[in-house]
Amino acid sequence: MTPKLFSRLPLVGLLAAVGLSTAMTTSVAAELDAEAIERGKAAAATCVACHQADGSGMNIPGGESWPRLTGLAPDYIVNQLKAFKDGSRNNASMLAFATMLNDEQMKDVATYYASLPVTQPTPPAVDEALLKHGEKLALKGDWDRYIVACTSCHGVGNQGNGVTFPGLAGQHPGYIAQQITAWKNETRKNDPQNLMAVIAKRMDDRDVEAVSAWLATQPAKGQE
Repeated sequence: MTPKLFSRLPLVGLLAAVGLSTAMTTSVAAELDAEAIERGKAAAATCVACHQADGSGMNIPGGESWPRLTGLAPDYIVNQLKAFKDGSRNNASMLAFATMLNDEQMKDVATYYASLPVTQPTPPAVDEALLKHGEKLALKGDWDRYIVACTSCHGVGNQGNGVTFPGLAGQHPGYIAQQITAWKNETRKNDPQNLMAVIAKRMDDRDVEAVSAWLATQPAKGQE
């Protein structure tokens, strides 16, 4: 057994275990509490400025990007709000908002966004070679550099896997790139087993742009 292959085994074993986790397969909207939706809508009033009234988010090319919240697992949204609140995710705007919410209000906000139709952002205009590179990284990875494929954790079609690994397909490219950079810079630290930080630090700028662009072209969960 070569040293390179041996070094991959712990991560491969972990990814195999992760693969046993499944995303929600039932209709989320049908199971949501109508009162929680209304409370969440009221609590989310300040979210509209960045995430839009329909939860579609925004992407400013060359500037800041805010994620699409529709289509994400409610428990994932709750976990991220808690991460902003405890500092394991670093964002001044989100810290201020998350600090205002208690645990029940976080659940209500997440329930509200889960009740909205899933939107699909306009894909970025990039050259075909860059998209091909992004597709390779997203679906196959690059084992020569020990970059694990996105789909290994984020599920079939990169549409999400349980409450830990969010859907990446159909997300704003600028937001995906921002988060990979945050893992690299260690301003985001709420990944299990330090997985994303390790992978992100092996990616160069072209890798980040390519995989973010390609994932943005893919159908979001609920749009397939």
